[in-house]
Amino acid sequence: MKLLRHGPVGSEKPGLLDADGQVRDLSGQIDDISGPALTTAGLQHLRELDPASLPLVPAQGLRMGACVAGVGKFIAIGLNYADHAAEAGMDVPAEPVVFTKWTSCIAGPDDDLHLPKGSQHTDWEVELGIVIGDAGRDIAPKDALNHIAGYCVVNDISERDWQINHGPTWDKGKGYDGFGPIGPWLVTRDEVPDPQSLRLWLEVDGEMRQDGNTRTMVFGVAELVAYCSRLATLHPGDIITTGTPPGVGMGQKPPVYLRNGQVMRLGIEGLGEQRQRVIGQP
Repeated sequence: MKLLRHGPVGSEKPGLLDADGQVRDLSGQIDDISGPALTTAGLQHLRELDPASLPLVPAQGLRMGACVAGVGKFIAIGLNYADHAAEAGMDVPAEPVVFTKWTSCIAGPDDDLHLPKGSQHTDWEVELGIVIGDAGRDIAPKDALNHIAGYCVVNDISERDWQINHGPTWDKGKGYDGFGPIGPWLVTRDEVPDPQSLRLWLEVDGEMRQDGNTRTMVFGVAELVAYCSRLATLHPGDIITTGTPPGVGMGQKPPVYLRNGQVMRLGIEGLGEQRQRVIGQP
């Protein structure tokens, strides 16, 4: 299944994408794409529905919201592709580099990106997002995939000056409003047989900047879920974004960062695409 949220900002409704690529409304069946709906039992209930019996959402003027609501934790993994670590001038980590993105940064997949006031160093990062289904703590790697509801596209947008030059923590450069577009939909685990074999890419103004594959991750999906579950109980709707391949603006020679009027387009094989227009501060 491809689960989604549609409607104006702050008034999104749950939905799904049917076999014909049309959006069907789920608001008569569940409260939202969150919590109980993402557990094994909740997803099974949705699988038993006939999409044709659900109200059709008109395509005209349709806005996609973030594909998950009520996110409790937005966990991010840094330097998880060896070639990206190299372009950043950092060593390949011996264990996962973990930081957080504040949940207030979550945005729809095609919402405009408003640059932070005074920013000259805002960067892009296409990433595979993991959405937790069944809760767990101290999960064994062999069981980790069973705790995943599905996967989505994430753009881990980053303000490099605040990430790197304002103290030892990265979070300050990662959590600005709009810095976490997710979606357009959550693709359930059964439709992604091998999360370690997915092409992911990103363009800026039509120029390919990133073109990688999840097979080159340093730490794979199962290992990351198990590792993060050692640090805190993972709950339904928690997101783990898994790192980015090379090609970020910081790694260009000289570095290149986002400017007013530019357009990012990014996607992951089988998980859909995003598009964000960059709006500069006056």
